[in-house]
Amino acid sequence: MFLRVDKLQIELPAPLRADPNAGAALQELLGGKYGEMSTLNNYLFQSFNFRSKSKLKPFYSLVAAITAEELGHVELVSNGVAMLNNGPDLVGADEEDGGDISGAPYEAMKDIRLAGAFSSNAGGAMPMNSNGASWNMDFVTTTGNVIVDLLHNFHLECGARLHKLRVYETLTDPTGREVCGYLLVRGSVHAHAYALAIKNLTGVEIEKMLPTPNIPLGNIPECQKYLDEGSHRRLYTFSPDDYKDIAGIWGQGEMALPDDPAGELEVIEGMPDGGKIQQLTGVPSAFTPDYAPEEMMEIAAKLYKASR
Repeated sequence: MFLRVDKLQIELPAPLRADPNAGAALQELLGGKYGEMSTLNNYLFQSFNFRSKSKLKPFYSLVAAITAEELGHVELVSNGVAMLNNGPDLVGADEEDGGDISGAPYEAMKDIRLAGAFSSNAGGAMPMNSNGASWNMDFVTTTGNVIVDLLHNFHLECGARLHKLRVYETLTDPTGREVCGYLLVRGSVHAHAYALAIKNLTGVEIEKMLPTPNIPLGNIPECQKYLDEGSHRRLYTFSPDDYKDIAGIWGQGEMALPDDPAGELEVIEGMPDGGKIQQLTGVPSAFTPDYAPEEMMEIAAKLYKASR
């Protein structure tokens, strides 16, 4: 089962302005071939279908723990997309009239890259790529053979790192770049973890292929703070009690990748501290209204009374 926490894995900086084309670019990291919907669902269904879980428990635990992290990555990218489409959360902006739509207040939206994201989804994220093509189950591999699945996962994470770099190189807004920087670091962790798992099963030193692709994370400003805090060396269980046996793979004196800050790999029981989720402003003229403050207080008081 899953436990949900009302935080993002990291706190995202507010966007400088509404930039739906940047939001469309970030959609690639959600619903593209190597996006977070693909990593999540590959690992999710591999964990459901995993054979000989008790005999191969460290490998099952590895896939299961990374599954939970990937669910948080889907949440992170989705919030980044919505934030870029929304723009800065201007206090009081949602209390303005905005009801008169005769002047075509959103005329510019007909020319944006993903006009359907505005027309159908109010600028929210959806499981699709940067061109609006739906994510689909053909991107999922679950063979029942642990070595084949781990090899596939290693390839998927390596492809995803290149994917994230290319999207990063198209963005200038701090929100999108922060998403990419964090995921580049965590994707490197997952590729490294699957490489070590394959090494334990087969004896092949696949970690010698890393980093693949060769992306010097230290050259990317948005990666730097995560390297400084040791995120590149940490694998989380995302559970208070389970999956601790991943330490047999991610540990045992194994070290960080050569191009990253030095240090021993470590398993963290639980999850990252996380950061707040930005509140998106209501837009009356787009028919996504918000409540006036006095209405909110009245509703909150009624709900509190009902819960007593």
